[in-house]
Amino acid sequence: MANVMIQYNEEGQLSLYLPKKDLEEVITHFEFDSESQWGGEIHLANGAIYHIDPTTKPKLPVTIRAKRLKAAA
Repeated sequence: MANVMIQYNEEGQLSLYLPKKDLEEVITHFEFDSESQWGGEIHLANGAIYHIDPTTKPKLPVTIRAKRLKAAA
């Protein structure tokens, strides 16, 4: 599991930043994206998939633990 930051990028899109690799990628899909349930599988534009335990929607930016389910294509 890695610490990742979820934030809005300069274009106003949600992005996931992985400090260890200095990688920022646009989020294309959230499994859960409501006020009461937020997280689950997160799909990135580069094909990678991460998972964060569902929680209530936090104020962004947020640093959170995520598990990589699939590496980038």
